[in-house]
Amino acid sequence: MADMEMEEDHPRLILHNFLTEDECKELEFIHKSCSTIGYRPNVFSTTLSHLIATNSAHLIIPFLPIRDRLKEKVEETFGCEYELVTEFTGLISWSRGASIGWHSDDNRPYLKQRDFTAVCYLNSYGKDFEGGLFHFQDGEPKTIAPMVGDAVIYTSDGRNTHSVDEIFGQVTSGERLTLTLWFSRDSSHDEDAKLILLLEENVLHKSNNVPWSLLPLPASDNMYWFSPHQASNQDIGFDIRLGRLHALGFDVYYSRDMNFGSDLSELLMEPMQLARRDQLLDHKFVNVLHSLQVAQFYFWKGCKSQAFTNEVQSGKAVRLSRSQSEKITQVNSIFLKDTKLVETVFQSADRCYFNLATFLLQSLNGKIIHVGVNRDTMLCVRPVQLGDVFYKISWTAIGIV
Repeated sequence: MADMEMEEDHPRLILHNFLTEDECKELEFIHKSCSTIGYRPNVFSTTLSHLIATNSAHLIIPFLPIRDRLKEKVEETFGCEYELVTEFTGLISWSRGASIGWHSDDNRPYLKQRDFTAVCYLNSYGKDFEGGLFHFQDGEPKTIAPMVGDAVIYTSDGRNTHSVDEIFGQVTSGERLTLTLWFSRDSSHDEDAKLILLLEENVLHKSNNVPWSLLPLPASDNMYWFSPHQASNQDIGFDIRLGRLHALGFDVYYSRDMNFGSDLSELLMEPMQLARRDQLLDHKFVNVLHSLQVAQFYFWKGCKSQAFTNEVQSGKAVRLSRSQSEKITQVNSIFLKDTKLVETVFQSADRCYFNLATFLLQSLNGKIIHVGVNRDTMLCVRPVQLGDVFYKISWTAIGIV
């Protein structure tokens, strides 16, 4: 539902309840499972190209119908039916301290292809975060308080110069989470064409003799390192994968001995386990990104969905030994240097009830269990259309072997 008719001098429109709460939660799960350091201090982002590069292309599927609906609405609103291509699609979250001053979205020579902007709010001002109000410099509406499911569409040029207030809070303020898209009349900037090339490259790199795997492959570690004001100093800050796990109440355990004199940059690519308080969870994950996806999925669905609970098997955990606790402390001393900083950036999910049996997803008779995350459908396969090319991708977000 549109808020009001557009001003001719400042073309913009607010769409209330454009996304359902379920759509917003699904996108939030993807972002918190896959995001990297963003383009500004205290900002995190998840792009479609990054999902492909980290072997998580199946997570693109929820974006596609939303992109189509938004593009159709922009074309209808601004009278440019069948003229636009999607130039960029991304999830962006703003944490405490993030802000941006007055600007238009085409304010650089390399951004002039951007004609229209769509911003969908995935959570709500005053409930999920403090600060972060969106302001237009001129015209009406002048100020927008983000509310879950709402969208704002506007021209990307100087007629809609805008800013975003700083995210703030006494202890933690939560993340202001949006789905942001830009549309262009210039077909040479079609995002789909670039994504298709990336998908084709991924397919070519996979051997015909190896089963298709949906297990994630992390990007380089520097893409996950958060430090205040984007300082490059590795002595402060934390790895955001471990940071998000910490916010969920988990620690990371590696069984191998760590030599601090050696290069530990590959450690987070290795198999590992999760610990919670004084318990070591039995299951071994292929890497830390894999464990994060499973943990985020649990806190999205597992706490609430009886259907999910019925699908998984009982798990096991053992009490941490002293030596295991020491190894966890070692890992934290390298990758989680400032837990207080973590707690000001990411909200804790400990208030959600944790059930070990529903979390520990195990193999049944040696078979792979895939947790289907789209509307609780298990092992659903459907085609993905990007441009005129179809890719058959199994919509199963997390494979447990």
